[in-house]
Amino acid sequence: MKIIAMIPARYSATRFPGKLMKDLGGKPVIVRTYEATKKTMLFDEVYVVTDSEIIYETVSKNGGKAIMSQKEHDCGSDRIAEAVEHMNVDIVINVQGDEPFIDEVSLRKLIQVFGEDQNKGIDLASLKVQIKNEEEIQNPNNVKVIVDQEDFAMYFSRSPIPFVRNKEIEVKHYKHIGVYAFRKQALTDFYYTEKTPLELAESIEGIRYLEVGKRIKMVETESSVIGIDTPEDLEKAKEILKRNA
Repeated sequence: MKIIAMIPARYSATRFPGKLMKDLGGKPVIVRTYEATKKTMLFDEVYVVTDSEIIYETVSKNGGKAIMSQKEHDCGSDRIAEAVEHMNVDIVINVQGDEPFIDEVSLRKLIQVFGEDQNKGIDLASLKVQIKNEEEIQNPNNVKVIVDQEDFAMYFSRSPIPFVRNKEIEVKHYKHIGVYAFRKQALTDFYYTEKTPLELAESIEGIRYLEVGKRIKMVETESSVIGIDTPEDLEKAKEILKRNA
């Protein structure tokens, strides 16, 4: 089973433009992410796939493998799908470019899902982490997920799901961490499927997979991924890097 990591990397970012090229301990964020992903030794290959010549050249100059997107893409899945369409691979892991502190344990769990799926009944796997703070549960920037009794995703939403009407029932709320592991066919199918109504309404690409019948296995993790979405996040990342040095 050939397993690769793809790191989608846009230069533009609404909240923090150019964040992947910001300095983090002497190297750009995207280079830190690439090197951390390689260091896990979990993948046959690691690529950065980007729409930016600056990112492409930076990754290449630092010894990494980069692919230039040939089309404009609205989401990471489409960008990755274009890149892998003609590759001979089985499993593709989407690693976020703005997450330089790779959670190797969680990535290993995602890969293990497919190793144990002898009947190939799982199209995708992704991560969830329990959230208990009411502010986090209500925050629309946190995508929530509900699952069935076998931990397959039933729905993703920016709203607090489940809505607890009966306060005597104890339920757990889970935040979806957008790290996906795909069978190549599921990724290709996504690429050639039109955006779906609920996906557009919630602005969550994972919903499209559900709306077209793909099965997403959710894997619980205890690690909240440290992403860089704001200048403040970058300063926190610098402090973490210093502590780990």
